[in-house]
Amino acid sequence: MARNSRIKNIFLSASIPLPERDSKYINTADIIAIRDAVIALTTVVLPHHRLIWGGHPSITPLVYYVMLKLNLNIQDHVTIYQSKFFEKYFPEDNNKFNNVILTDIIGNDREKSLLHMRKRMLDEHEFTAAVFIGGMEGIDGDKEKDIEGEYKMFVDRHSNAFLLPIASTGGATKIIYDTVFPEELKNERFVKDYGYMSLFQKFLMDRI
Repeated sequence: MARNSRIKNIFLSASIPLPERDSKYINTADIIAIRDAVIALTTVVLPHHRLIWGGHPSITPLVYYVMLKLNLNIQDHVTIYQSKFFEKYFPEDNNKFNNVILTDIIGNDREKSLLHMRKRMLDEHEFTAAVFIGGMEGIDGDKEKDIEGEYKMFVDRHSNAFLLPIASTGGATKIIYDTVFPEELKNERFVKDYGYMSLFQKFLMDRI
């Protein structure tokens, strides 16, 4: 149970890496762990606080699955941002959420449109924490056309928020944990603990 009853915003940066993308993401990704972590996070957070994420089609159906299982009227605890650039690829589950914010296409350019969406998502809310799970390009910014990675963008804007890169899920999150996550914040449980319900309870819910 959260210590403070006020609804707080938790940023979720997550996706399941695709085989056709850079192999360094898929090679370390644990797809089962990614799914388990998203389901666990959603289960512990949604009854009390709000999840905000970029609506990746591999993640949105998992969140909706948990909402059905919880059987709670908590639509206001979910906010999805998506760029109109990807409108034809939106998952059907988008239609099951009340709070879907569509952001503009910028110059008919994929990367500029994504950056615009991320800026709006991170600038329009105050966040208490961010959780990073799996992921590929765009989270770690390891690509010339990624002006800023999602991790850096979040840290720059919300420097006092809790950061939880769940390295056991692999992908971009493991790269973040290994290369840029502050040493003093590292914890072996982020790397080796697959008991995600208790992990999020201790390092997220009990702290906010």
